[in-house]
Amino acid sequence: MKAILIASAIGLFLSLVGTPILIRILARHGYGQMIRDDGPQAHHSKRGTPTMGGIAFILATLIAYLLTHVIMGSEFTASGLLVLFLFAGMGLVGFLDDYIKIVKQRSLGLRAKAKMAGQLIVGIIFAVGALRFPDHAGTTPASTKLSFVTDFGWSLGPVLFAIWAIFMILAMSNGVNLTDGLDGLATGASVMVFGAYVFIGIWEYGQNCASMATAGAQCYQVRDPLDLAVVAAALMGACFGFLWWNTSPAKIFMGDTGSLALGGALAGLAIFSHTEMLLAILGGLFVLITLSVIIQVGSFRMTGKRVFKMAPLQHHFELKGWSEVLIVVRFWIIQGLCVAVGLGLFYAGWVTS
Repeated sequence: MKAILIASAIGLFLSLVGTPILIRILARHGYGQMIRDDGPQAHHSKRGTPTMGGIAFILATLIAYLLTHVIMGSEFTASGLLVLFLFAGMGLVGFLDDYIKIVKQRSLGLRAKAKMAGQLIVGIIFAVGALRFPDHAGTTPASTKLSFVTDFGWSLGPVLFAIWAIFMILAMSNGVNLTDGLDGLATGASVMVFGAYVFIGIWEYGQNCASMATAGAQCYQVRDPLDLAVVAAALMGACFGFLWWNTSPAKIFMGDTGSLALGGALAGLAIFSHTEMLLAILGGLFVLITLSVIIQVGSFRMTGKRVFKMAPLQHHFELKGWSEVLIVVRFWIIQGLCVAVGLGLFYAGWVTS
């Protein structure tokens, strides 16, 4: 458990002190945010704010994980390294998108097909790796079964599992990306979900089938749950540190560099902790905001009418006159309730099984 505290503390410290350094570097090179002309008019005042801030918490998380294992003298695990690969790999795709926006001075970076191709490449490598690297008991980081609070049903097989994993990765990375529209909104929401996965990892470690104390009894067949909690703790601490600078009025934006990375990390943690469908509840705010875009686009294409004044959902409330801070705080409350319900269901699944 000491490793979890160390990882979160190092992630917090590095992100807290590293983000202002990154702000100065980005500002010196003129790497500022481009604002879409069709977005809320109030956002035009944010033009030029340094972006690609995800670099700060990506590096803070990776270093925190590395130093934690060095300090504790513990071995790296396949599960932890694969989640961090997905996290950094999706961040790299986002970085390329952000960099093109800045260099080309346009609000759209990578073309849609190129961006999708980058996400697919990273997702496929992760999905293939997730079914490899068995431990001494033959357990791989991921299971080919679907899961809610634990595995259920029949095995999907490697091909269908890969398709399901890639769908989750794309859905969560783009969900966080859509949520990243107001200062601190996506960062604060992500902190809550990573906190939930710290708890889930600790609980699964205490009730793990690999433990002699629970062998043959009710237990979780999860590979490396404690290291997954360490990864989640490093992510939580790094995002907390970044939030200090990202909250309104933001001194820096995470950009696609950060939002795609966070979504990838959430999907990876869900897949390896065997809580895939539970993520839809734990990350309820991301799902809600994604659905608002789907509803808006679907309604306009079918009827020519819009359901919301603007999508994603947070911009609808901006146009209704809500202040940015009011929207963020109320959406954080919604996200907090989603995490509470999700953890309640996770615990109820253990008690009633």
